[in-house]
Amino acid sequence: MNSGAVMEVESVKENDKILYNVVKRFFDIIFGVIGIIFLIPLTIIIKIAYMLTGDFDSIFYSQDRIGKDGKLFRLYKFRSMYTDADKKLEELLKNDKEFAKEYKVNKKVRNDPRITKVGKVIRKCSIDEIPQFINVFIGNMSLIGNRPYLPREKQDMGDYFDDIVSTKPGITGYWQVIGHNDVDFNERLKLEQKYSKIRSFRLDTRIFFATFRVILGKKGI
Repeated sequence: MNSGAVMEVESVKENDKILYNVVKRFFDIIFGVIGIIFLIPLTIIIKIAYMLTGDFDSIFYSQDRIGKDGKLFRLYKFRSMYTDADKKLEELLKNDKEFAKEYKVNKKVRNDPRITKVGKVIRKCSIDEIPQFINVFIGNMSLIGNRPYLPREKQDMGDYFDDIVSTKPGITGYWQVIGHNDVDFNERLKLEQKYSKIRSFRLDTRIFFATFRVILGKKGI
């Protein structure tokens, strides 16, 4: 293939990439608005639920996460843990060997004692993620993408980092519908690197519909 043909192929690929990003942003704005509308009644319901358990602290939680190109942004969620969760994490990592071992491998634990009663319910239904539609509407997240990683996880991401942050993080994504709780941190990185490299309209559509199956307790893709 001569240089002119190579340049033409590269130009087509670049145009496809631009079209993909433009269309994806269009749908992100639409779903962002829809998500924010649903957020209003959910906020009232969750606030009442927390108050009934004697918890009167803010039901919203925000945290710095790694976004596209490694830039930090503020992620929003419904609070599913006790307000001193970060302090409790330090204590558990220091004093609970089993907890520390599971957290080191997966960066999370199945039966996390920091989660509230209300938090267990909203996590099971993935309702705690709904405020992230604000991030989607703003533009620092997408409906579909890789996990928004914590700044302290950057070092653990190693050589996967650059590929993973080449795309916006998403509310749902390839890892969530392929493995979710069944894969460790390293396998998750491999899946998300793969998504960054093969992302397309077709794959995003499959992930979108598979997400509902996962929420319902069924297998994803």
